[in-house]
Amino acid sequence: MQLTLDLPEAVFTALRLEPTRFLDEMRLAAALKWYEARMISQSKAAEVAGVSREAFLLAAGRYQVSAVQSTPEELAEELARD
Repeated sequence: MQLTLDLPEAVFTALRLEPTRFLDEMRLAAALKWYEARMISQSKAAEVAGVSREAFLLAAGRYQVSAVQSTPEELAEELARD
């Protein structure tokens, strides 16, 4: 599916990005935020961002988004099951 988004040209110059690179960064930022908010999984976030799961996890590190989205309690429960 293709969508059209109207943005002011100042957006591109503010971030010093070409429009196609800006779009890539925007997709990645949205995917990272939705993943961080626990709205989507890692694999779905990578798909939204248009990158591999490995590339998504590397980007998460660059943007200081934790790759682990479990609470300490959830991790303890999971370990107790094993």
